[in-house]
Amino acid sequence: MKIRSAKVIVTCPGRNLVTLKIETDQGVYGIGDATLNGREKSVVSYLEDHIIPTLIGKDPQRIEDIWQYLYRGAYWRRGPIGMTAIAAVDVALWDIKAKLAGMPLYQLLGGKSREKVMVYGHATGLDIESCLEEVRKHVALGYKAVRVQCGIPGIPTTYGVSKEAGKPYEPADSALPAEHVWSSEKYLNHVPELFAAVRSEFGEDLHILHDVHHRLTPIQAARLGKEVEPFHLFWLEDCTPVENQSSYELIRKHTTTPLAIGEVFNSLSDCQELIQNQLIDYIRATITHAGGITNIRRIADFAAIFHVKTGFHGATDLSPICMGAALHFDTWIPNFGIQEHMPHTQETDLVFPHAYEFKDGFFTPGEVPGHGVDINEELAAKYPYKPAYLPVNRLEDGTLWNW
Repeated sequence: MKIRSAKVIVTCPGRNLVTLKIETDQGVYGIGDATLNGREKSVVSYLEDHIIPTLIGKDPQRIEDIWQYLYRGAYWRRGPIGMTAIAAVDVALWDIKAKLAGMPLYQLLGGKSREKVMVYGHATGLDIESCLEEVRKHVALGYKAVRVQCGIPGIPTTYGVSKEAGKPYEPADSALPAEHVWSSEKYLNHVPELFAAVRSEFGEDLHILHDVHHRLTPIQAARLGKEVEPFHLFWLEDCTPVENQSSYELIRKHTTTPLAIGEVFNSLSDCQELIQNQLIDYIRATITHAGGITNIRRIADFAAIFHVKTGFHGATDLSPICMGAALHFDTWIPNFGIQEHMPHTQETDLVFPHAYEFKDGFFTPGEVPGHGVDINEELAAKYPYKPAYLPVNRLEDGTLWNW
């Protein structure tokens, strides 16, 4: 069997999504997610100009060899653009291999470690009361875990919070990056009240998660982690930037609140120190941005040695292909923790028909061969690419303060 052709499909049925489709000379094809939010066309170029020409004629069943060829052969290793492109190839090849085996992907990885995958949803509000209303909606849908974010008094727009009550949160909504105002002091003074309100209404059974979006310094993050300990968060996510991995040592010394990070990571090198020194509890690197199933498996296996669990990123800046592959991985991985879930638009679900299903706070990946997600190319063509960027943040004095 040989790879006969490969092509990139770009569509925007809500968010810009990039798909790689690899076809074999025996008619079997696989698809992988190549979406990198705000840098989509860079990955398209990397695939079309540098990777696809090298794939033609290769045996699609030699997944590890092709991964090493693309990673080591380029000389320029790691980085989000290259690793996203490699991930798209890798997931498409795993899709092909599972289809050839006639089994769902989780079986090829080693079979089930669990019957269903717990996911968490996003509840946001302009203030605490409107956030509580969104939590109520998620609990009514069956979610056992909810990420809670609310607006900060005195701050006109808060990243991670919907601009309109009751509307889904969408950060990449402008053709050029919007500029928001941020105040760490106002945030730190307000956000513990949110967790107190959630616990007061919903008790201890609901898992509460929160994302800081890298907005705090290490000592500020340590303060927050300590102050929210009474509310028993499932995790505190991305509490400080981590170019200096040892910065988490300071946070760890001051709090027992579980820590999660990694959605912007793309290799084990990004998190090795964090994991082996047990400075985090959950690793959030994604299949799409961290080199595919082949590489994320290495990261997850390393994490298991140090009692670190997975908590994969699953926002709408990743396509249903990523969610499908992640759910198969989540079903297999022994050290699974939780899976993020942001519902895609109805248009997106129609472009990407899938076998995975949600029920009472849990997902199952489906039993069809492969990762269970396909693409309707004719429908995808009706949603052309639209430039869209995440916002940047400045402090009240104008200093750029971004993650």
